[in-house]
Amino acid sequence: MSILGQAFRVLAAAALLALAPSADTRSSFLPDAPRSFDGTLSVMTYNIHGLPWPVAWGRDADFTRIAARLRLLRSEGRNPHVVVLQEAFTQEAQAIGRNAGYRYIATGADQDAVNGQAPTASDRAFAAAESWRHGEGLPKFVGSGLQILSDYPIADSRRIVFPAFACAGFDCLANKGALLARITLPGRADPVDIITTHLNSRRASGVPNDRSNHAYGVQLACLGDFIRRNHDPRDALIVAGDFNMGHDPARRSGLLGGAFRQWLPGATVADAYDEAARKAIPLSGDAQYSRYRARDWEFFAAGRTMAFSLRGIDVPFGHAADGSMLSDHVGYTAIYDVKPLTSAAPAKA
Repeated sequence: MSILGQAFRVLAAAALLALAPSADTRSSFLPDAPRSFDGTLSVMTYNIHGLPWPVAWGRDADFTRIAARLRLLRSEGRNPHVVVLQEAFTQEAQAIGRNAGYRYIATGADQDAVNGQAPTASDRAFAAAESWRHGEGLPKFVGSGLQILSDYPIADSRRIVFPAFACAGFDCLANKGALLARITLPGRADPVDIITTHLNSRRASGVPNDRSNHAYGVQLACLGDFIRRNHDPRDALIVAGDFNMGHDPARRSGLLGGAFRQWLPGATVADAYDEAARKAIPLSGDAQYSRYRARDWEFFAAGRTMAFSLRGIDVPFGHAADGSMLSDHVGYTAIYDVKPLTSAAPAKA
């Protein structure tokens, strides 16, 4: 796409978003009673490709299908207990949780939220080179696109947006950040913190890799600060979302170094796909595809009174028989056995 074409795309999207209807499209459906806890916890991460028209077409019908599939799984007792969504930008996308029967929903920051973090000299130089033709330096037209849906009560929620200078390319049109939901499991004394995020894309951002990677690094640092400030390391933790790592070495080093060594200093953090490989848990073709793409990750760590043992990975949202998908990402569920602990602190590495 030419620079003029990209500029038109940005301005057209902005104009149409400003004209978007404000009606509440949520269903009033709720399950009969809060879900009982059977000792397992299943958490699905799913980027639902919820970009508004004209950037994406025909998404509302797919959102209806996503909700319907989750409702069907619920009727069979197989729906994920917790779902973390990315790119739930539109009201139709944000209606999935209610339409699927989730009682408790936390939503990330909107387009007006700001982060007052002061830029470094490097950040100022980076911001000085912004290009409106690639979506930089313009107002935020959508919020973070983050939601956490839960069958179990959400006792608290926290949210953050990344600083305005910490984005690159067309990703700057969304107010990306992170969302934490503190979830109470029936019969458990301590909560589980579940965090989701969506980090800056690389090629899809429309700018050179060195520029998108600078923004990526700043966002990773903000995410780490958010976790350390808002998560009690005595509680269990799951961090899942679209980390847009891919096969870029710099991104891999930054993400995995942060997850395994900086989010919870001194504690053991694992990721679901590597844990499945370690335990020889078989993966479906869609799960293998998702693991190869290395964008959607689910990290987990024990708390003082509970630990997670990965039981399996399920893929409710992958490729249909004709090769089609309801999103441009696989939606996969990590299923954990929640094991009681008697130690006074998380297990140490």
